[in-house]
Amino acid sequence: MIRYVVLLILVVALYAFVPRQSKDLLGEDTGVALLLKALGTKYDTRAPDMNIKGVSARVGEDIVKNGFSKGKETRKSRRQSKHFVCTSCHNTQREDPDIAVLDPQARLEYVTLKGLPFLQATTLWGAINRETFYNDDYVLKYGALVEPARNDIRQAIQLCAIECAQGRKLKDWELESILAYLWKIEVKVGDLGLTNSEKAQIQMALDGDGHKEEAIDLIQSKYTRYSPATFVYPPEDRAKGTGLTGNPDNGKLIYENSCLHCHYKKKYSFMNLDKNKMSFTHLKAKMSTYHPHSIYQVIRWGTYSKHGKKSYMPRYTKERMSNQQLADLRAYIVRQAEVL
Repeated sequence: MIRYVVLLILVVALYAFVPRQSKDLLGEDTGVALLLKALGTKYDTRAPDMNIKGVSARVGEDIVKNGFSKGKETRKSRRQSKHFVCTSCHNTQREDPDIAVLDPQARLEYVTLKGLPFLQATTLWGAINRETFYNDDYVLKYGALVEPARNDIRQAIQLCAIECAQGRKLKDWELESILAYLWKIEVKVGDLGLTNSEKAQIQMALDGDGHKEEAIDLIQSKYTRYSPATFVYPPEDRAKGTGLTGNPDNGKLIYENSCLHCHYKKKYSFMNLDKNKMSFTHLKAKMSTYHPHSIYQVIRWGTYSKHGKKSYMPRYTKERMSNQQLADLRAYIVRQAEVL
């Protein structure tokens, strides 16, 4: 009898040190979608259909980064677009130091530190955690096409493939594979910057001892649930520019991490740019004009694809490049044109 009681005490004591399943949900590598699902938020409609032949996150990653699935130990696909791949305009890694705040200058400094480009489109990292797509002023560019894509990530991916990448419609297995890859690069609990007291609040909700709605609101306050898009007009007087004093050193970061990402050796463009004097003198000469090579024209209006020239330049919204940064870029171009 005594032996049985001692054994029972030992079992109870050991159980106390075994982590509860709900505690695992607050691990650094836990996906935010899984945590929110445990609290009652539904993500089921965004789950990839893994029953379709050939669907895999590996295939999705190939398509995102290379434009096609290579077919090595996976299903092979033909090139989705002759002009762009997803990473022409999107990063696939975190690009903001505070993922609850969209600050283009903080982003520029962060991507420079991480060796990433400074791009027009929001990173695909965390896309699965967003609730709406092609927000705000994108309706001015794509019209009714944004309606089915606004609240449906699959439709948003297809719109990007056909209109933005100027390519073909994705097949079901390709689309579901991209979705599977996006689940791999979702926001993790460790990215939220939760304090110990906030973790305790969430844990109570997971254990049924707290308010789940408040816990959900807390988690979702730690990251942006949609990417705002505000179109900005070029300055009326292009010779004067934005009227702001530019910092050429900051403009250098923009030129190297943005302009050269697409234009160096005509990677995604018909126009070549580099760090030689000719590039800078050309950009300076066109700056105050309405020419397509004016930085004000292309950054704020972009260019449109047309027959025989499908490759185009997407515009930078206010959230992706500020007027101050545009002034900084101008200052750098002018300085390099004069000193080289």
